[in-house]
Amino acid sequence: MDETPEPVDECDGRDEVARKTAAFVDEIVESRRMVAEGQAREAAAMAEAYAYTQEQTALLGSATVKTREMPLRAMAAEIGAATRVNDSTVQSRLFECHRLVTEYSPTFEAWRAGKVSQSHTKVIVEFGAELPDPQARAAYEKDVLDYAVKTATGRLRPYAQQVADKLNPRTVQERHDVAVRTRRVWMEDHRDGMSTLGVEGPAAEIHGIYDRLTQQGREIKATDLRARREAAEQRACGVGSGGSVGGEDVGADEPEWFDERTLNEIRADVVMDMLLTAAPTIDPTGGGLAAIRASVQVSIPATTLTGTTSGGAELNGKCAIDPATVRILTGNAPGFDRVFLHPVTAEVLTTDRYTPTAGIKRFLQARYVRCAFPGCRRPAMRSEIDHHQEYANGGKTDGDNLGPCCARHHVTRHAAGWTVEQLPGGRLKFTAPSGKVYIEDPPPRVMFIPEPDTEPEPEPQPARAMGSPPF
Repeated sequence: MDETPEPVDECDGRDEVARKTAAFVDEIVESRRMVAEGQAREAAAMAEAYAYTQEQTALLGSATVKTREMPLRAMAAEIGAATRVNDSTVQSRLFECHRLVTEYSPTFEAWRAGKVSQSHTKVIVEFGAELPDPQARAAYEKDVLDYAVKTATGRLRPYAQQVADKLNPRTVQERHDVAVRTRRVWMEDHRDGMSTLGVEGPAAEIHGIYDRLTQQGREIKATDLRARREAAEQRACGVGSGGSVGGEDVGADEPEWFDERTLNEIRADVVMDMLLTAAPTIDPTGGGLAAIRASVQVSIPATTLTGTTSGGAELNGKCAIDPATVRILTGNAPGFDRVFLHPVTAEVLTTDRYTPTAGIKRFLQARYVRCAFPGCRRPAMRSEIDHHQEYANGGKTDGDNLGPCCARHHVTRHAAGWTVEQLPGGRLKFTAPSGKVYIEDPPPRVMFIPEPDTEPEPEPQPARAMGSPPF
């Protein structure tokens, strides 16, 4: 006898879904509140640390500007080393936290209570910074904070800008004259051998650049479309690949080529071509800028260079680069450094070159790739060579007592009292003024070997580093 299943009450099902959904929401909201509380606690400590450095700076009196910068730079360097964050970023963060805690205390307290997020506080401070008058800033903060507790960051930003513009005593032209001094260019690395080049500048120029690139890209696309139409017409008339005119083959060995790039790809290619090959219109050097060529440092395993393997190429010690591009650069490289690695640990053992050069410097660039100070990412080829034990105190000028150190950290290390001891394998032991110790290892190297089913496994090959090739 068949059993008929009992009917399911749809109301009970909906109630269960509602209860579980509410529980998930409550848990997430509580977690975000706890995160906000922890972030606010860190910000408070940052603010106190910044205030302490200002007290130290005040004690220096009329010392030089560089000396007066040292308390803040030293504090940022140690916090950066402990948290694995670049100390320049930490230095900016110290100031931002101090400003938030001292000038926007209602916003800070709302953040600490979990009523707003860290992104809300950044928006409030960003636009409030344009208001020099404390009373106007307080009125702005109250208005915007009341709205922030009940809306998302994306909606808060335009509202905060409107309120700040309303209360700002300076004209748009006056503010633009100040803002234009912040124009800059920056670079950001991504995966799969890609990077971003960003430009911040006056809106008219940036929009003009984008419009010109768009026009150039569309003209290229239009030219390609005309070529496609002509090819189609020729094929229809029996002319072209495999066709004939007057009984003679025409274009049989000339395959058609069309531009398959999107408009975005064309815009990117055009701007990179112009930046890498064109000369600036304004050249105060009398033509010297046109002679400057772009240079990069690329490391690539010899097996990848020969096509046996397909990975391991690295650009300036920061990001991966595809083997095809490396081979193109290699064909135009003015010189090579051979970098010998340990077959098991991949530790850099030594470098050599067929022509005389500064071997120690190349060895250090190959070993450390970037500035050796904790958290720094500046390429070694753009850094200074620093003696771990002072040369004046008997320190040797060799690979066991030297390391790349960018100008900022070179000055900070000596002025703030950091010490460095080199351990086996190129490891560096940094001791901060506080007595805390930070160990920095050379960047890890990955050994690439060919597929075992293609050919017998070769002996470990040395990687190759390419120095300053034309781009």
